[in-house]
Amino acid sequence: MPSFTPLRRSGFALPLMLACATLAAQGYPRTPSDYLRQMDSNGDGRISMAEYVAYMSQGFHRMDSNGDGILEASELPGGHGRPVTLTSWQANLRRQFHRLDRNHDGYLDARELAAPPG
Repeated sequence: MPSFTPLRRSGFALPLMLACATLAAQGYPRTPSDYLRQMDSNGDGRISMAEYVAYMSQGFHRMDSNGDGILEASELPGGHGRPVTLTSWQANLRRQFHRLDRNHDGYLDARELAAPPG
């Protein structure tokens, strides 16, 4: 599972963790290999940044009940917090991707998905 460290500092950790927990509770992947298969939309055995951002943005879209691209306080867990835009959410995911991409090849493999934050 990806690291939440960069998001924790920006206030995104709780919503992202809750979104991921919701996905896991619905029978979504539980191991790094399972995540890789789920995220790997083109079947090449690795995760590009675009695939990572698209997959990890699913939680945002589920919480964005009015579909306006902004998580308002009422859409956040607990019903409070600062609004979060899809753009800023995805910018955080891109930073997270770069931290996970330990070999800097522009892709994530199952080992990188399972590694602790660097």
